[in-house]
Amino acid sequence: MSGRVPMTREGYEKIKAELDVMENEQMPEIEKRIAEARAEGDLKENAEYHGARESQGMLQAKINLLKDKLKRADIVDTSKLPKDEVVFGCTVAVKDLDFGDKEEFTLVGEGDEDYDNGKINVASPLGQGLVGKKVGEVAEVEVPAGLNKFEILEIRFDEQ
Repeated sequence: MSGRVPMTREGYEKIKAELDVMENEQMPEIEKRIAEARAEGDLKENAEYHGARESQGMLQAKINLLKDKLKRADIVDTSKLPKDEVVFGCTVAVKDLDFGDKEEFTLVGEGDEDYDNGKINVASPLGQGLVGKKVGEVAEVEVPAGLNKFEILEIRFDEQ
């Protein structure tokens, strides 16, 4: 993977804590399971051993992914960003011009997404469609079903 991953300090620390748990709690537990299964003898037909090795491989893949994300992290200081346009870290209130619904989205970096709570990835099609818009402007976002149009109602920065 290449490219910088924008994230807040809070998002960075969250990933770091998750990585710490994986490396210092979950991985030693799996290694213990492998050692116990290995002690049982014949490894060819030892389902516990093979299951633990598979778990180890999947956990290592997750660890590698998080390490890569942290290595490519670009901590964004939202206090230095423009306050009058949609940018990373802001919460934007929009009105869907086709349905009249009002929604709020917070633009976050990779790994901080929480779609149920309106936190969307700034690199997503919706995030990219909103970036750079100002209050009163209309954002057009291309989706598989067609073109969604959103009027920007409000832009704010929630203090962390």
